[in-house]
Amino acid sequence: MKPMSDAEANKFSGILKEYLHQLEQGNVDGVVSLFSTDARIYSPLLGWVTPRPFYSKLADASGNSSITLLDIFQSTQGNRTANAYFRYDWVLRDGSKVRFDCVDVFDFNAQGLIEKLVIIYDTHQIRADLGDRFV
Repeated sequence: MKPMSDAEANKFSGILKEYLHQLEQGNVDGVVSLFSTDARIYSPLLGWVTPRPFYSKLADASGNSSITLLDIFQSTQGNRTANAYFRYDWVLRDGSKVRFDCVDVFDFNAQGLIEKLVIIYDTHQIRADLGDRFV
């Protein structure tokens, strides 16, 4: 397969930046609008979930969190795939704070909507800090 075009790479990069912006704002509708109707998400803490319940739960649990984009990686194999590498300074409603680096792996459908998201981060410190407050 050939690498994706510059136009496609720019499109996916823009979607990832919008996703992270909406996520940081806690805008459930904004985040969910970027997903296909049959999208699935893999969360290290919750397993396979669908977008609206997942982001609603996250928004309900979160306070003023911040996200710092570190880089975006895109497929060199022609796949409709892009990855966002970012630092998440997650503040829960009870004031608890957790900082971690994360890679989100996005698969897009032909219409440019997210059809699958796999979230990757080390859960060891998060589980130690949060216990079962988010699961």
